[in-house]
Amino acid sequence: MTTIGIRPAVRDDIAAIVAMPADDALGATREIPDDLTPYWSACERLQSDPNRLLVVADRDGEVVGTLQLTIVPGLSRKGSTRSIIEGVRIHSSERGRGLGAQLIEWAVDESRRQGCQLVQLASDSARTDAHRSYGRLGFTGSRVGFKSHL
Repeated sequence: MTTIGIRPAVRDDIAAIVAMPADDALGATREIPDDLTPYWSACERLQSDPNRLLVVADRDGEVVGTLQLTIVPGLSRKGSTRSIIEGVRIHSSERGRGLGAQLIEWAVDESRRQGCQLVQLASDSARTDAHRSYGRLGFTGSRVGFKSHL
């Protein structure tokens, strides 16, 4: 039996992290894993910010999942701190086996440890299977999000 560990991502994990979204229909249109330079730069920025955590799920030395957790102090909700879970990716060989739930539960526990009063989860509207899983984990759809590409 193999075990899954969740740990901070390092530069050597970037190729595996980028390959995960590139192997699904939605991510394949956004990620270009043949040039890792911009991803390495982003990883360095994430690692230098104590309010941002990029973690990987590691099974016997192989990266099989990832997510980003951002801690956001704010004035709303009586000055509460919230966290945002995003960039949840699971290797295609691991999907449907509970790894996503394990990563989300880790992020919720870490959010509590960081003093957050609210956890938000960002997910593409097309990922309906993931949305059902998030509902089973206690998340409810509560917002309509907007974005503008710069």
